[in-house]
Order: sequence, then structure tokens, then C-alpha cells
Amino acid sequence: MTDIRLYMFQTGHLNLKVHNIKMNEGNGADYRIPVPFFLLTHPKGHTLIDGGIAVEAARDPAKYWGPVSEVFKIEMDESEGCIEQIEKLGIKPEDIRFALFSHLHLDHTGSVGRIPTATHIVQRSEFEYAKNPDWYAAGAYIRDDIDRSDINWHFLEGVEDDFYDVYGDGTLTTVFTPGHAPGHMSVMLNLPNTGPLLLTIDAAYTTDHWEERSLPGFVSSAVDAVRSVQKLRALADKTEAMVVTGHDPDEWSKLKKAPDFYS
Repeated sequence: MTDIRLYMFQTGHLNLKVHNIKMNEGNGADYRIPVPFFLLTHPKGHTLIDGGIAVEAARDPAKYWGPVSEVFKIEMDESEGCIEQIEKLGIKPEDIRFALFSHLHLDHTGSVGRIPTATHIVQRSEFEYAKNPDWYAAGAYIRDDIDRSDINWHFLEGVEDDFYDVYGDGTLTTVFTPGHAPGHMSVMLNLPNTGPLLLTIDAAYTTDHWEERSLPGFVSSAVDAVRSVQKLRALADKTEAMVVTGHDPDEWSKLKKAPDFYS
């Protein structure tokens, strides 16, 4: 598979509360969100964008995630692991050249270390924070995901590496969007037929965040979170990009899922 395609997947769902997604909203109401990840196929080697929930967490949430599993309740079968799903497309882990991480929260790191030959791309500030987070953020980072041996990490340096062009051809560009996490990145894709497609990831969980009606339920900086959305909105307006938010159950249901793809 050497043509450029974007596949959208999900590693099950998380059951939580509205206020976990929309700050101070919902009055304790339940909320169910998809947990996406993405695969970009490319002639120069494929890129896995995030990795959803680790299969170890699906197998035994309490053991692998600890107390946070009582807040973010996993609804996932082991067959929905990221590697298990891409293999159904005939793509092997060794076919993946890059593993790109928007950030290192527990619902994005399911592929860390499962693609041993890939270069793992992440913001240095995010990697360092994940190793020593502030007390209120500690539950969002699973050290068993991150502390895996023999990983080839490639660190980006915040604004110095803003709009980092992974392939050097404009197909996949990272956008530094801190706020939800200190080293959060969104992703801009330029696909041959679809054109520009912006993955906000968790810079905007839902259209409410994107349209500036709600703050994310979890932030490292509310100010940075707001400004990152403004930055992405300006980019989307300029490029007329298709926008895909991070965990919006209504919007996610309208998108093509693997084995269908965007090209």
C-alpha cells in the first residue's frame, strides 16, 4: 500500500461524565465518547497518529490504569487495539515508519512500544511532563505505557518546531497546540483528493470547544487551550480544511471508518 490514505479507527469508548469533557457542565450526567486513532499511509512509510487505549487496559482496567479507571470507564475489546486493527488492513507493525503522539494521556498511548522499529515523535515538553506531572494530572499518564525500552524517540521543541513537516512534502504537519496538555499537538494533513484535513485531537474535544462555547474538562492551562483553538480556527479558515474534533460522539459518527478511508 503506497498511495496516500487516511484511515480513522477507534479503540472502543470511554464512559464518563459531561463535566469531564465540558468544564463545569452537565450536572453529573453521563457521557460516552469514542477514542480515535489514525493511520496515514504514505510512499515513504506509514504514520500511526496516536494509539488509543492500550490492550492491557482493556484486559484489566483497574490493574493497568489504577483508580482513574473508576472515572474513565473503558468499553473496549482487546481486538480493538490499534495494532490488531491495522493488521486487518494487511499492514504490519514493521510497515509503520513514524508513531506520532499528539500528547501522552492514557487514551492516546496504546501504541507506544508496540511498533519497535518506528520513530516515536512527541513534544519534549510533553514527554518530560509525563514523567513528572503535577498532582492533579498524574492519573492521566500511565507510566507503563511510556516507560518502554528500546524506543526511538524524536523530540520536537514547541514553537521552534511549530508546523513540523514530517515527510517534507506537506502531507503531514504538526501544529503546536498546548493547553489540554503542556506539549499537545494537532495535525494538519493534505490529502490528494480530500484536500486539507485538520485533526484537532484534544485541542478541541468537541464542536462546543471548537465553537468556543465550552472549555475542555481537563486542561493544563485554560488560557493556552483557548488560544490554541483560536490558532486552529484561523488555520482552518485559511486552508478551508475539513475539521475533525477529538472525541465528539455525534461528529465522529458521521466520518468514514476503516476499512473506508480519505484519500
